[in-house]
Amino acid sequence: MRWIEDKLSTVRRNNILYFLFACIAMTGMLCACNSKEVSDKLRDLEYTVVGVDEQPQALKQVIEEKGVEPYQISFCNGDGLYIAVGYGQQESGGYSITVDELYESEDSICVDTTLLGQEGEQVKTMPTCPYIVIKTENIENKQIEFK
Repeated sequence: MRWIEDKLSTVRRNNILYFLFACIAMTGMLCACNSKEVSDKLRDLEYTVVGVDEQPQALKQVIEEKGVEPYQISFCNGDGLYIAVGYGQQESGGYSITVDELYESEDSICVDTTLLGQEGEQVKTMPTCPYIVIKTENIENKQIEFK
């Protein structure tokens, strides 16, 4: 009987060790993934949020054609690179959009934006289509990566 108890104790100890090893291995993989993302970042890009009056006419037309659907588009001209992110039709007004990150990596330009909920009590009850247009420098041969 004592022999069986010793074997069960050994099995439990081994299972705990396997579990701890798996947790450590997974933690290492997650850290490796996060550190790769950080090392890919070459530099933050300066940008300007562009109002409707400052947007190129061709870009305005593309945004209008997208209608109420969400979209992520880019537009280049001699002036720079324009990046537009639309969040599709929302039930009402009062939304805003933030640029969380805009940076250059080895292969791409990475853009991360967030749609923020309604603020304040005065909210339009008619549907709106919130979007943002960002203007930055034109970096050739780089794809736009939306996060």
